[in-house]
Amino acid sequence: MAAGNVNPFNLSDSDEEAERRPSETADTERSPSDGAPGPPPGNPFSPPADAEPPSLLLSCSRTSPSGEGISVSAAATAAMAGSGETRVSVDVIAAQLLRDQYILTALEFHTELLEAGRELPRLRDYFSNPGNFERQSGTPPFPSICCIPAHCRLSLCFSACLCLCSDRAGSISTLDSLDFARYSDDGNRESDERVAVLEFELRKAKETIQALRANLTQAAESEVPSQERKNFKSSPEIQEPIRPLEKRALNFLVNEYLLKNEYKLSSITFSDENDDQDFELWDDVGLNIPKPPDLLQLYRNCGSALPLPRDMVDVAVGVDFGELPGNYITQDPPKKPDLSQQVCVLVVQELEYQISLLNSEKQSLAEQIKKLQRCVCVCVYVLYGGLSPAFQQALLSFCRMSSDSRLGAEVSRIADSEESVMLMLGRCLPHIVPNVLLAKRERMVAHLCQELIPLILCTACLHPEPKERDQLLHILFNLIKRPDDEQRQMILTGCVAFARHVGPTRVEAELLPQCWEQINHKYPERRLLVAESCGALAPYLPKEIRSSLVLSMLQQMLAEDKADMVREAVVKSLGIIMGYIDDPDKYSQGFELMLLSLGDPSERVVSAIHQVFIPAFAAWTTELGTLHTALIPSLLARIEKLLTQGEHGLDEHKLHMFLSALQSLIPPLFAVVLQNAPFTSRAKLHGEIPAIEVTRFPRPASPLQDVATIIGSREMLSALLLLYDHQLEHEGTTGWDSLLWVVNQLLPQLIEIVGRINVTSSTCVHEFSRFFWRFCRTFGKIFTNTKVKPQFQEILRLSEENVDATAGNGILTKATVPIYATGVLTCYNQEEDRKLLVGFLEDVMTTLSLSHAPLDSLKASFVELGANPVYHELLLTVLWYGVVHTSALVRCTAARMFELLVKGVNETLVAQRVVPALITLSSDPEISVRISTIPAFGTIMETVTQKELLERVKMQLASFLEDPQYQDQHSLHMEIIRTFGRVGPNAEPRFRDEFVLPHLHKLALSNNSQAVESKRIDIATQLFEAYSALSCCFISEELMVNHFLPGLRCLRADMEQLSPEHEVRTCTHTHTHTHTQDFISVSIASSLVGEDAKTKFLSKMGQLTTSGAMLANVFQRKK
Repeated sequence: MAAGNVNPFNLSDSDEEAERRPSETADTERSPSDGAPGPPPGNPFSPPADAEPPSLLLSCSRTSPSGEGISVSAAATAAMAGSGETRVSVDVIAAQLLRDQYILTALEFHTELLEAGRELPRLRDYFSNPGNFERQSGTPPFPSICCIPAHCRLSLCFSACLCLCSDRAGSISTLDSLDFARYSDDGNRESDERVAVLEFELRKAKETIQALRANLTQAAESEVPSQERKNFKSSPEIQEPIRPLEKRALNFLVNEYLLKNEYKLSSITFSDENDDQDFELWDDVGLNIPKPPDLLQLYRNCGSALPLPRDMVDVAVGVDFGELPGNYITQDPPKKPDLSQQVCVLVVQELEYQISLLNSEKQSLAEQIKKLQRCVCVCVYVLYGGLSPAFQQALLSFCRMSSDSRLGAEVSRIADSEESVMLMLGRCLPHIVPNVLLAKRERMVAHLCQELIPLILCTACLHPEPKERDQLLHILFNLIKRPDDEQRQMILTGCVAFARHVGPTRVEAELLPQCWEQINHKYPERRLLVAESCGALAPYLPKEIRSSLVLSMLQQMLAEDKADMVREAVVKSLGIIMGYIDDPDKYSQGFELMLLSLGDPSERVVSAIHQVFIPAFAAWTTELGTLHTALIPSLLARIEKLLTQGEHGLDEHKLHMFLSALQSLIPPLFAVVLQNAPFTSRAKLHGEIPAIEVTRFPRPASPLQDVATIIGSREMLSALLLLYDHQLEHEGTTGWDSLLWVVNQLLPQLIEIVGRINVTSSTCVHEFSRFFWRFCRTFGKIFTNTKVKPQFQEILRLSEENVDATAGNGILTKATVPIYATGVLTCYNQEEDRKLLVGFLEDVMTTLSLSHAPLDSLKASFVELGANPVYHELLLTVLWYGVVHTSALVRCTAARMFELLVKGVNETLVAQRVVPALITLSSDPEISVRISTIPAFGTIMETVTQKELLERVKMQLASFLEDPQYQDQHSLHMEIIRTFGRVGPNAEPRFRDEFVLPHLHKLALSNNSQAVESKRIDIATQLFEAYSALSCCFISEELMVNHFLPGLRCLRADMEQLSPEHEVRTCTHTHTHTHTQDFISVSIASSLVGEDAKTKFLSKMGQLTTSGAMLANVFQRKK
């Protein structure tokens, strides 16, 4: 071959070519420094004879750091001197470049060889050694790049970085060790620091680039070969197959189009079918691939020229030398190296550009993340019926499943391939075989059955025959005759895992029939399994089946099943169904189910309805917008109807049932108020949010009644509460429809209902008090002070004109007083709240006393408050106000209120506060006040054990009985006899024997000489009641003979002397005498013989314990 036909750019060092040209080996190994004449004129790249040797630049010009302007082509020409047929080895060129300090050219040469898959050891070792880049003898080791064309700098820097990053991960410090700022003329430290920061950020970006290179390399391996591409280009009629990179880009654009146009289900399906691609990140498509416009823009711009993106180089694909355009071969004269500040400026600019690209990518990713989060929120709303994730998790927690144990974990993951089946068998068989060998007892058989559950489920999932699958599931539900809690949890865990694996269609077709078959099983444990399965499978069933077949199954079980535990599980499963139901037409059915469950006789069922069903049903009605427009008004209407029908006898059980349901709806109602408030959109979770006080809300009956769970999180609730209090205190309720409904409709209706309750029904008063207490605590102190209290105070105008004593319908005599006092005024226990409660009770006591109105409302308030020891001091303060009041009527009322308070107060307060107040009243100038203290003294004798106190009370009562000034006080005697009959059976025996019985005998004897018949009848009636009560007590023989029987004779004498319409006489003297003798003999025998005779005596006297109507066995009323 002629020397003129040698192309110096046709470089090759392959073994195959070396074998074809063995004669060239020696020439190839010659040093390029030997020199020779240039290439012949036939070389198409040879310069003219009078021209300077051109600089060979692959992507930009290169100059020698020594300023000699020796180009790569000149070096190659010199290397080929004297051998026209010789091809220059790449190793020779590399050596010449390194020797002449063409570092950047050598670096790019090394990069291109790597991309072509031809690594050169000389260049690899040189660039992997950081020592080659250290400063030596004051000469900069790196050439100036200020003369590099602008369009080539980024390519060169980026190629160098990728080369070092992919070639040797541990040698990243090679480029990092190049401190360009050190060679600046002025040594500006600020530029030095700036370069260091930018290089650090670039190093972080390299890690991302390397991961992207791996993806692109994998995709490039499956691309169409270049020869096939040329065939498709030459034959346009043949459709070229889609490349992997193109497929991923089109997939991304199609998925983006589906999401933007609300085709979410199609997008989900499309994503599932392309599970090898991440549709959230464009960079997953390929490296350095600019994102094109979306499909809509591509369609609109079809046929028009699109703006070209910034010039970029695909660094993952090598550049073939033969494809280089001719304008890359320049003949620019070499320039002197410039090591001024421009080097640092250039490097800084390139790095800043890199960082700007990364920042723009970061912003794009952040926008995609936000968009994805919005999509997730929409999906949650669609899938879970608007429930917050926290509420949904709390609701599903009532499905009792087991995945903590080894067997539970095994059941919860179903094998889906042949290999996983083998692994599961390997894990399960070692636990099954020993139980098979030892399965003689029932417990061992049950344990063996549990171990079989994962095998049955796996086979049922993977078996191709529907009939066999049905048989396997039948075995699963009948595996254990009476499964206990643990075994049921294991089966439920398996059913849920099966449902997750096979999907809604197979769950409906294969699992539900098994439940239906056992709905009437004779064993309650089997029916319990069915009830629990319906709830656990609810999220995995088709929505139509959930709201029809499953709901009907549970409704039937609730109405017909006799086992409490089964109905309890049914109610919980119904609650889960209500959390997933989306058919508005099922509201009325859900309401009837709620009423049916509330009326269940089992406390377990009623507890489940409050814990699970009502919160879930309320969450659904909140989504429908009918919580405050339909559900709560329906319950209020039923309460009003109940009060209207119960004027002659209120059904307190039904009232409790409806009111407890209303109480369970308070948390979701407050959540609706918060979620529909004007400030909801302003709630922010960033920044410091104060924690919610532990006592801010009443203790919820279940997690589903926790307002934080309903809202979604405690942080969001805390943020909303801050805005809620600020809105109420400063901005008002304008435009706040949900709160205005509570204030203007709910509260007035509740207050009206309260006014219609019978105040003497302590149960009703207590129920409504608890309701208002929870209501006010939930809605907060500002709401209570500004919205609730003013409405009560408007009705309870404390004046005598507001009490109609004759008609008895005054508002102060109704249940409104105790409910306001105990349900509203006790919500908060700060000093100003206690003062307000004290003032209200004092005003009520004064008003009722001065208007001679019934004291039932005040008594109900004292009974309700007295049940809590916290309020004992407060009530004593109110009573002391009555003790020192100027009106005798108020002092009488205070004395009577002490009787209600003494039973719950500890003895220390009785000794220090109660007895002194009563003794003060017992010396009151008004006899009526003194008489009013007798019931309280009697209660002290009944409840207190301190001897000193008992002696003081005994002395006071003795003064009432023995003081001559009280001999003709009929009212006083009546009150004492009534008190003795009430407290005698429970008082200390010594007090009864030494004080009560003797004084009853005296009163009965003195009543025989009473001239006024009406007074005599009154005393006789009270004496009979007292003796009837005391007849149940053990009485000694001496007391029986000396006081008890003589008192009864005096009482019989009074009865015989009454007018005919009240006369009671014996049937015959003989019968009376016999009966009396029996009475005496049995009494004496009871004291002498012992327990046997005593029992007979108590049995006989027990007939005299209630009223005058029970006298038929001793006396007979005259017809």
